[in-house]
Amino acid sequence: MQRILSLLFLVLALASCHRDRPQCTEFWSSPDIDSVTFRQEHHFWKNFNFVATDSIPLEPTLPGQVAGIFFPDSLSLIADDQMVVADIAIVPAEDGDSVWVMLARDQQTMGWVSEQMLLERAVPDNTVSRFINYFSDVRILLFLTILCMGFALFLIQRFRKEHFLIVHFNDIRSFYPTLLCLCMSGLAALYGSIQNFCPEVWKEFFFYPTLNPFGQPRIIMLFLGGVWALIIVFFAVVDDIRKQPNVVNGMSYMISLCGVCMTLYLFFSVSVQYIIGYPVLLLYWGFALYRHLHHNSAPYICGNCGAPLHSLGKCPSCGAINEA
Repeated sequence: MQRILSLLFLVLALASCHRDRPQCTEFWSSPDIDSVTFRQEHHFWKNFNFVATDSIPLEPTLPGQVAGIFFPDSLSLIADDQMVVADIAIVPAEDGDSVWVMLARDQQTMGWVSEQMLLERAVPDNTVSRFINYFSDVRILLFLTILCMGFALFLIQRFRKEHFLIVHFNDIRSFYPTLLCLCMSGLAALYGSIQNFCPEVWKEFFFYPTLNPFGQPRIIMLFLGGVWALIIVFFAVVDDIRKQPNVVNGMSYMISLCGVCMTLYLFFSVSVQYIIGYPVLLLYWGFALYRHLHHNSAPYICGNCGAPLHSLGKCPSCGAINEA
C-alpha cells in the first residue's frame, strides 16, 4: 500500500509541474468585445497560453488593413512554440463575424491568426490538455486500432497453442483485472458521452483541466472520479499479480491486460456516440462478471500446479489426477 501511495504522489507531482510561459503586454485594445461573454463562449481570453502542435502562419495585420513599415510581410510559429494571446478582434465577414487572435511568442514575433486555425494547430499550454489532444488525434486512434487488431490475432494464436493467461477466459484468481476492465469500459463510455452530448462542458475542461474532482460539474466530477479509480485499480492489479504464486510470466499477463483495456477504450469511446455502445456496455459488464464468478467459484485446487478446479478429476492445466 505504501508503494501505491508513493506512485500516486509522483503522479500528482508530475501533473503540477509547469514551465515559465511567455508574457505579453496588451498593445491593442478591443473595447467592442465583452470579455466575460467571449470567455464563456470561446473558453479563453487575453494572456491565455497556447502551445503550437503544427506550424501557424501569422499575418502582420487584420484582414483589410495595411501593414506598417516596421512589420515583416509574414511570420510563422512552429510546433512546440509557446505563445500568449495578446489581443482579440472581431472582423465582419460574409459568413458572419470572424474572430481573429493576436499571438505573441516574444516581443519580436507576433501576429494575427484566425481562431479556427489557432484551435486546429494549437492546444492550451498544460500537461493534461496536451495529453488529451494527443490521444484524441485521428492518426493516433487509427494506429492504436491497427495495433489492437494485431494484438487480438496474436492472443488468439497463443491461446489456441498453449496455456495462456488472459482476462475473462483464462484469468488469475483475482477480481482486480476484471474490475480494471469494467472501469476502463465505463470510463471510455462516459468520455464519449461527454464529447457527444456535453461538448461545451468538455471544451471548458479541456481549456482548464484539473485532476481534482471536487468543485467541478457533476459529469466532470464523475469522469475524474473514474480516472482516479482506474489508476488505483491498476496499481492494485500490479501488486496482486506480483503476489500470485501460479503466475509464471506476470509481465506477459500485464501486456495482454493492457491490450484488452486499450481495445475496450477504442470501442466504447466511439460506439457510444452511435447509441449502440450503451446496450453493448451492459452486455459486456454482465459477461465480465459472469466469467469472473464462474472462474473463481471453483471449490478445489490442483494438488500439483495449484490451478482452480470446478470438480475433482483431471486438471486442465497440468493433467494431474485429483481425487478426494
